[in-house]
Amino acid sequence: MVPPDPEVRPVSADNLPRPVVFHDGRLVQKPTPLTALLTLLWLPVGFPLACLRVAAGSLLPMPLVYHAFTALGVRVTVRGNPPPPSSSSGVLFVCSHRTLLDPIFLSAALGRPVPAVVYSVSRLSELISPIRTVRLSRDRAADAAMIRKLLAEGDLAICPEGTTCREPFLLRFSALFAELTDEIVPVAMVNRMGMFHGTAARGWKGMDPFYFFMNPSPAYEVTFLSKLPAELTCGSGRKSGHEVANYIQRVIAATVSYECTSFTRKDKYRALAGNDGIVGVAS
Repeated sequence: MVPPDPEVRPVSADNLPRPVVFHDGRLVQKPTPLTALLTLLWLPVGFPLACLRVAAGSLLPMPLVYHAFTALGVRVTVRGNPPPPSSSSGVLFVCSHRTLLDPIFLSAALGRPVPAVVYSVSRLSELISPIRTVRLSRDRAADAAMIRKLLAEGDLAICPEGTTCREPFLLRFSALFAELTDEIVPVAMVNRMGMFHGTAARGWKGMDPFYFFMNPSPAYEVTFLSKLPAELTCGSGRKSGHEVANYIQRVIAATVSYECTSFTRKDKYRALAGNDGIVGVAS
């Protein structure tokens, strides 16, 4: 074994030949001795606080969740003009995907619970979720029928990337949602964590909300963009589903100064975990 050269320094992110899009692990900062000590000292306080924050989000009526989060040190910033509940067909909120808490913070910003369709989620996350979550089957026809049914009942949230991304990038948007409705409101999500990442490609995903809420002062920024004009929807007859999905991806990316990519869910999980990232029902 050759000892490391003391003159060698790690390459900074700005000087890498390619940007880092995917990475795993729970710690936000490099575990220096001081950081490790502070993390260990915080855990006896952080975990009970995380449980309290999760309980507040799960048990309180949705109009109170925003205020409860604020009182418990969770910073929630709402930008743009949230649309009122629709009296006819439901509005589809198309969100960028940072953590599995995106639809919950969307609901907190709206002051009302909005159901969400998800590609995979652990059983624990389903049990503690304050909103209805509906699993997609990955069968295009069945998923399309399910989304149409849910939209007929009211508003709905979807994260068409299919998985989260920690870095300032957006993964490819699935085009299915764009083919099912013209009532589309893009929503840009940004979160900030100082100690723990609220996502993981490996390990038990049921702990994701607890890790996020274990941060001393986690933050979420929810930005409601303008409703998609009729001429830019598939209903106009001039745009395909892929064109609409790509346009929404670009608009959200420009709003939060992120970069669009063509990476998919499979790309992420094959790179980090060696699988397709499907969480079993019993997880």
